[in-house]
Amino acid sequence: MSLRINDVAPDFMAETTHGTLHFHEWIGDNWAVLFSHPKDFTPVCTTELGAVAGLEAQFAQRGAKVIGLSVDKVSDHTNWLKDIHDVTGNAVNYPIIGDPELKVAKLYDMLAAEAGDSCEGRTPANNAPVRTVFVIGPDKRIKLTLAYPMTTGRNFDEIIRVIDSIQLTAKHKVATPANWQQGGDVIITGAVSNEEADKIFPGYKTVKPYLRTVAQPAE
Repeated sequence: MSLRINDVAPDFMAETTHGTLHFHEWIGDNWAVLFSHPKDFTPVCTTELGAVAGLEAQFAQRGAKVIGLSVDKVSDHTNWLKDIHDVTGNAVNYPIIGDPELKVAKLYDMLAAEAGDSCEGRTPANNAPVRTVFVIGPDKRIKLTLAYPMTTGRNFDEIIRVIDSIQLTAKHKVATPANWQQGGDVIITGAVSNEEADKIFPGYKTVKPYLRTVAQPAE
């Protein structure tokens, strides 16, 4: 069964480059970004892991932990880290999950149940669906999923933008418009009456009866 927004993110135990990890315990009261890869020592994924390493402090500022997953052994991940640093100049300090038996990839519906139970002999093309980003909230529920083809590197600035939006709209009765950036105007949700909006969002603008905008609320 496919995972949907607001589903509880499946929990698991796995070996990682930081040792054995219990996923829900590792998340704790934080947000989490789980991003997966079809194979170690692949070109696009090498750039992605390095890009996330360079942005890890920005994720941390938002209370978000990052964790990678690749359908290979932890020992392969460890050997890969030097290449990632050489290529991107960034050291990977976050954990990378080893998934040599494809358990996590199947648990997260990235590979079919009949895909086998070993990474041995599998090519990146065999594992092509294992290129998904999951943003998970402190409640352990999935807030976002994005799936990418192997030939398209992920835009992790966009993931940060989405986290900013999700965190803002969880605190205030607003939504964010297309291409919204931190500090931009936001949309008052339909659940807020005009009378309530006058009190909560004085000076808001009515673009259409169903579209009311206002400056981004202060944190």
